[in-house]
Amino acid sequence: FVERNYNLVELGPRGTGKSHLFQQISPYSHLISGGKATVAKMFVNNASGQRGLVCQYDVVCFDEISGVSFDQKDGVNIMKGYMASGEFSRGKESIRAEGGIVMVGNFDVDVEQLQRIGHLLSTLPAEMRDDTAFHDRIHAYVPGWDFPKLKASDHLTDHFGLVSDFLSECWTRLRTGSRVSVLQNRVFFGGALSGRDIEAVNKTISGLVKLLFPDPSQPIPDDELEPIIRVALEARRRVKEQQKRCLRSEFRNTHFSYTLGVEGVEQFVSTPELHSDEVIEGDPLPPGQVWAISPGGPESSASLYRIEVTVGPGSGVRILNHPVPPAFRESVRMGEQNLYSRAKELVGSRDPRGHEFSIQLRSMDNDRSGAGIGFATLVALVGALIERNTRGGAVIVGSLNLGGSVDMVANPVAIAELAVEKQAKVLLMPVSARRALNDLPDEMWTRISIEFYSDPADGVFKSLDE
Repeated sequence: FVERNYNLVELGPRGTGKSHLFQQISPYSHLISGGKATVAKMFVNNASGQRGLVCQYDVVCFDEISGVSFDQKDGVNIMKGYMASGEFSRGKESIRAEGGIVMVGNFDVDVEQLQRIGHLLSTLPAEMRDDTAFHDRIHAYVPGWDFPKLKASDHLTDHFGLVSDFLSECWTRLRTGSRVSVLQNRVFFGGALSGRDIEAVNKTISGLVKLLFPDPSQPIPDDELEPIIRVALEARRRVKEQQKRCLRSEFRNTHFSYTLGVEGVEQFVSTPELHSDEVIEGDPLPPGQVWAISPGGPESSASLYRIEVTVGPGSGVRILNHPVPPAFRESVRMGEQNLYSRAKELVGSRDPRGHEFSIQLRSMDNDRSGAGIGFATLVALVGALIERNTRGGAVIVGSLNLGGSVDMVANPVAIAELAVEKQAKVLLMPVSARRALNDLPDEMWTRISIEFYSDPADGVFKSLDE
C-alpha cells in the first residue's frame, strides 16, 4: 500500500484475514478472486486502449492464487516482466504503471509437510510454482502460518479507530518517494545478496519505515532500524530458499547477512521454519557460539554440544551452567589457559585477562558431561573476543592440554557419523585423527567435508569466518 511496484506473496491457513485486508480496507486495492485473469483487464485492452488494473490501483491482489490462470499463454510472461520493471508492452506502446502484485492463498497441509514434499511456493499455479525467474520478482514472502485466525473477541476493538478511508488515503500519499536513504553509510549487506535481493530488501525496508516512521525528518535509532532490516531480509530469504529447492546449483548461497555500522559485526538472518536448535545449520554462528562434539567416554557415546560465550568488562571465565559438570569445568580451564598463554598469537593486541567471559554449555544429546571439548571452548572464547563469526555448518572436535597441544581423538569414525547425522557440512578435527578415519565408509566421505588442523592456532582460524 505504501511502496510502488511492490510484489508480495502470502500463503498460509484459512481464516487469517488475507483476503479481507485487500478487499475491504482500501479503495486503492483490487481483489481478483480465483479463476481466469485476462491480459486486457490486468494490463491494457488493445482494442479500446483502456488501461488495466495495475494502472488503476495501488495494489492488485490475486486471491486463491492456486486457481488463477490467464486467458493467454503469454499472460504470466507479461506479468513477470511487469513485476521486474514496472512496465509492459502491448502493441507498439510501452506502458508504465505503479500497481503492486500481491498473491495470497491457502495451504492444504502444514508447513513441515509441505517442505518435505516440495517447497513453500507449491501452491502457486503450475506455470509459476517452479519458475525461479518468476520467484525472483517476488520481493517478500509473508509467513501466513504465523498469523492467528481472526476472532472478534480477540482481534476487534470496541474503541475508536481511524476510518479505513482516511487510513488508506494516508497510505497512498506515502507511496511517493523512498526511504531507502536511512540505510546509506549505515547498513551494509553481505555478499550472498544479489542485485535483485538488495532491491527487494530495500523496498521492504522503505515500506516498513514509512509505516512506522512516516515523518521523513524523524531520526531512526539503530535499535528500531535493526528489527526492520531483519524482517526484510527474512522475507526475501524465504523466497530464495524456495528457489534453492527448485534449482540448487544456481541458488546455493542463501546465507543473508548485514552489518549495522562501519564497526559492526556481521549478523546472519535465517527463516524460522528452516531453523532447528538440534541440527547444525549452514548459516555462520554469531561470535562466541560454536558447535562441538565430545568423543564421549567409557559409559557414553559421542555427543553434540553448543557452546555460547559472551564478553564483558571484568576478568576471568564464569560458567553459567548450574551445577557445572566437572568434565566441562576442566574443558573450560584448558581453553582459558591456552587463550592466556597464546594470546598474542590468537587475539593480537587484545588482552583476554581484561575481559570477563560468560560461558554456557547446551547439550543436544543424552551425555551432558562436556568432556573433551577444550578446543571448541577456545574457539568460542577467541571468536567472542575478536568478534568473528564461526563458520557456518562447522562442528569442532578436539581436547586440549595445558601444554598447548591437542590430544588424540577417540572414536573419530563415530564422531564423523554423528556430525553427518546432525547435518554438519564441515568437520574440523586434529590431523592426528586422519589415519583412524580410513575406516569411515565411502558414503560418509561424500556427505561431509573433513578438515584437519595441525595446532590450536591453525584450528582456531580455520573455525572462524573470514
